[in-house]
Amino acid sequence: MRKSLFITFLFVVLTITAQNKGLTNTSASKFAKMSSTNIDAVKWTNGFWAERYSVFKDSMILSMWKTFDNPDLSHSFRNFEIAAGEAEGSHAGPPFHDGDFYKWLEGVASVYAVTKDPKLDALMDKIIATIIKVQRADGYIHTPVIIAEMNKGIDSHSNESVETGTKTGKKNDKAFENRLNFETYNLGHLMMAGIIHKRATGKTTLFNVAVKATDFLCHFYETASAELARNAICPSHYMGVSEMYRETGNPRYLELSKNLINIRGMVENGTDDNQDRVPFRQQKTAMGHAVRANYLYAGVADVYAETGEKLLLDNLESIWKDITTRKMYITGACGALYDGTSPDGTNYKPDSIQKVHQSYGRPYQLPNSTAHNETCANIGNMLFNWRMLQVSGDAKYADVLETALYNSVLSGVSLDGKRFFYTNPLRISEDLPYTLRWSKEREVYIKKCNCCPPNTVRTLCEAQDYAYSVGKNNIWCNLYGGSEFNTTLEPKQEVKLTQTTDYPWDGKVTIVVDKTPKKKIFSINLRIPEWCDNATITVNGESFVSDNKANTYTSINRQWKKGDKIELNMEMKVRLIESNPLVEETRNQTAVKRGPIVYCLEGMDIADGKKIDDVMIPADIKLTPEKIVIDGSPIVALKGTARLANEDSWKNTLYREIGKSTKTVNVKLIPYYAWGNRGKMDMTVWMPLVK
Repeated sequence: MRKSLFITFLFVVLTITAQNKGLTNTSASKFAKMSSTNIDAVKWTNGFWAERYSVFKDSMILSMWKTFDNPDLSHSFRNFEIAAGEAEGSHAGPPFHDGDFYKWLEGVASVYAVTKDPKLDALMDKIIATIIKVQRADGYIHTPVIIAEMNKGIDSHSNESVETGTKTGKKNDKAFENRLNFETYNLGHLMMAGIIHKRATGKTTLFNVAVKATDFLCHFYETASAELARNAICPSHYMGVSEMYRETGNPRYLELSKNLINIRGMVENGTDDNQDRVPFRQQKTAMGHAVRANYLYAGVADVYAETGEKLLLDNLESIWKDITTRKMYITGACGALYDGTSPDGTNYKPDSIQKVHQSYGRPYQLPNSTAHNETCANIGNMLFNWRMLQVSGDAKYADVLETALYNSVLSGVSLDGKRFFYTNPLRISEDLPYTLRWSKEREVYIKKCNCCPPNTVRTLCEAQDYAYSVGKNNIWCNLYGGSEFNTTLEPKQEVKLTQTTDYPWDGKVTIVVDKTPKKKIFSINLRIPEWCDNATITVNGESFVSDNKANTYTSINRQWKKGDKIELNMEMKVRLIESNPLVEETRNQTAVKRGPIVYCLEGMDIADGKKIDDVMIPADIKLTPEKIVIDGSPIVALKGTARLANEDSWKNTLYREIGKSTKTVNVKLIPYYAWGNRGKMDMTVWMPLVK
């Protein structure tokens, strides 16, 4: 015990001067090439992200609190109040409500790290005081179980272990026995919320709850039966346990993070839906439920960063290639299938068919109208790529992260920050004669499953934390946006960069060195996005000669001085994109991109009342950028003249001879993330191409 405490103390001392207050603290991770900046290091100051962030901190955060604090709408916080003895009643809502609340709380802490708003600090203190009362003496915390015990007259806060573990509190149900209770999922988000709260405020109130919960989880995995220990889904706790190890240096947590992967290889009758039909070390392709999958891949990347196990990295790279070259949407979204059967988990001797839902399908199986693309899966794609970027330093991971962030994550929330999507289809048509399970409009509270809204909140409130990375004598610019960045290079040498840009609407980025150590040589590495085939760089007005190759970092290594100015100019052309011909639903169609932004066509932006199915895009179309405002948010639209298809009605017709049309129609495309903010109407990303 003394040896363990000494190791933990030494770990903390060794990392005290490092960048150890980021979203992911890889400053002491032996197999990571980059480390996150501290969560208070970057502040949006102008342009796109400053405008969006003002909505996130002033509207989105507090709007969701009003939802969570209203038991007539959501029982999310009321469940904690009941479990804490502050209110009476029964648990209501899904068993993962706790985890969703922790996500939102992490988002609040992230905003506080930047703004230092005392009202947010007081709100968090109030909420955390309630959460502390809920936790059992042995560290277990899960409101469905705690409330069920209380209503049976059991003292949930004694030292005695408890045998109930389902949301109904059925007799003889044990903790973690029912994987659909989402206990480990909830605990994983508690860990991350506790860590981010500590890094933002310096307080350990919520962090201490997370430590006790992690210790409980360790004890459970060390003492539970093998089958029970393997029984977990939606593994946010993989990331949580790894980050708890980084925060505390407790080797017990590292051992647990490794054991969680080993356990998956021992599951009997596993499923592709849960990524445990075969051991992870045999998995080379993405499979099953896309949220669970992407969380798993992110968690395994965390383990690799600490252990350096080559097979883990090999498999992650293979899975990443499978996703990005065969299974990911142009928006960075993941999880094509609403419901279906696993392409690999089906046998005929004996007969067995494994269901999948919200899942990756077969290669190139990418429908548009029925695309599921849960916002949480797209966020999971960001989390996976962020960790792969940290361990590799390869710009291709930052590119996928940026694609998902601007398109399939931002699309998950309305421009006013108050309404949310669960799914993110690439086409909406009222003519389709069937109803899908999820709404075609954003909702304040998604009653069926509200996991995506708080996940969207925390992710967008943390967007600035992805902007830069640091390493020994290195600063990497991952995302561009008007900002101030303060960091420290070893040994305790302060650097401040100010960035001015209208990105993603304009490709010009100016970075000024406002503070730098004297006679210090270090590199500022600028990411050249995949979409940019013509980038130029000047330093203090003089051309910086480099390849500036797309999808790489251009490194500028020099002795910097105060006032030095970097100017990066990325030519931002409108591009017509086609898909691999094996993607059957988009053959002979095109999508439009400009910079990192994917565009779409909404019904109201077609002249003369024409419909989205009437529009064809000429290969030589001239699309002109135009600044417009939607719901108070400035965006850049694209205006041009398209071709009209044969206008004969398709009513009661399945096939017909090809017709001809020489008519044209004026159209205006808007960023995909902004669709659905002007009322309910048809929308499409992919449109027929006329060559």
